[in-house]
Amino acid sequence: MVVESLRGVGVVVTGAGGGIGAALARRFASVGARVVVNDLDAARAEAVAGEIGGVAVVGDASGIVGQARDALGGVVDVYCANAGLGAGGSESTDDDMWDAAWDVNVMAHVRAARALLPDWLERGSGRFVSTVSAAGLLTMIGAAPYSVTKHGAYAFAEWLSLTYRHRGLKVHAICPQGVRTDMLAATGSAGELVLVPTAIEPETVADALFAGIAQDRFLILPHPEVAEYYRVRATDPDTWLTGMNHLQRKWEGMPAN
Repeated sequence: MVVESLRGVGVVVTGAGGGIGAALARRFASVGARVVVNDLDAARAEAVAGEIGGVAVVGDASGIVGQARDALGGVVDVYCANAGLGAGGSESTDDDMWDAAWDVNVMAHVRAARALLPDWLERGSGRFVSTVSAAGLLTMIGAAPYSVTKHGAYAFAEWLSLTYRHRGLKVHAICPQGVRTDMLAATGSAGELVLVPTAIEPETVADALFAGIAQDRFLILPHPEVAEYYRVRATDPDTWLTGMNHLQRKWEGMPAN
């Protein structure tokens, strides 16, 4: 899809009150798309929508497809499942946090697809953009709920693509490492160690998505080095796990060997 063909399309971006979501909303609006800005925070959603000439739809990303469709005159062309929960912790983290991470990071995507696919498959076109994170390809120290559920988000995006691409569905999975957002700031010392040194701006993520759309690529890597990490993880998992365990030990203040 060339940029010109995005003019006038109906786009929904969840979690768009700031960070990556706001950058995506601004980028789509800049090429003439009609954008619904969704966020739980009404003031932030309305501020971004006012800035770009979009429409704010406030509420949980799991249940706003109907409202967004109405706001766009009945048709959603592109859905950016961007809202996410950066849940840290381990196996000992309370079930409530595990459940919340699963609901926001995975099931919100499933519910959106469930609502969107009948129309998309009937007309033979639609675009689903999943903001996953490199944690969905690799993992993140100190963040079991986030890592596990982002793996789930990636798996669902992959499943959508392989199941429906012959019926006109385009799917993109965005997998950045550190991005300078409120979520990065909340990662604490683990984020400072692993993510902050190579952190990028949200606008760089939007640029990477648009490059991926132009090239019709499923996997979007705003940090190109993630491709090599992913290759090592797949072809030599013990070496990769040893390297990650060194990071874990460093984070814990222990000797690496």
